[in-house]
Amino acid sequence: MKKRTSLTVALLTAGVLALAVPSAAHAHVTATASSTGAGSYTVVTFSVPHGCEAAPTQVVTIDIPESVPNVTPTVNASWSVEKVFDGPEGAERVTQVVYTSLTGGLPSDLRDTFALSLRLPEGAAGDVVAFPVTQTCTEGSVVWEGDDVPSVTLTAATGDAHGDGTAESHSDEAEHAADNSEASAPAANEGDVVARVLGIVGVIVGIVGIALAIAARRSTAAKP
Repeated sequence: MKKRTSLTVALLTAGVLALAVPSAAHAHVTATASSTGAGSYTVVTFSVPHGCEAAPTQVVTIDIPESVPNVTPTVNASWSVEKVFDGPEGAERVTQVVYTSLTGGLPSDLRDTFALSLRLPEGAAGDVVAFPVTQTCTEGSVVWEGDDVPSVTLTAATGDAHGDGTAESHSDEAEHAADNSEASAPAANEGDVVARVLGIVGVIVGIVGIALAIAARRSTAAKP
């Protein structure tokens, strides 16, 4: 009975370890894009889910590929942000975006995100735009590249550099509807004024007619 119990415990332990290893391996820095259409403007959000083992994260350095000439980092209140430029004078481009902790580091058991606004390169559906990330901690560092590199996989271009165009088209329709409503409002108001004036004139003409009729009857009655 003791042997069976020991074997059961060993199998359960092995199963737990087998499940835990893939989970740890997949808990790396990831990139998620608001739009993936080739040539479209997008916001790429990098998620840092943990530190280096138990050490807090102090610096997150995001490498910008040559196919992305410019980038606008989003402010994160807990981090300072710096753009690193490189290239010949007059043709410099952003090669890195560096976030540095202002709070003593991101604890290893907490998560934070860093968002970059940029335009994706032109390309075919399925092309991969890679953003290698270096995660520097109080002790040690990790470079997310190769199979673990944060990346965006392009989809077919939509013909609209700002994304799929759905939001803009709905917005345009709303604006046109508002413009038409504003344009028709004065015309409607003018029509109401004219109708009211005609109504008042009609009432006055009616009153005058009645007064003339009464006067005519009195004049007729007064004749011998």
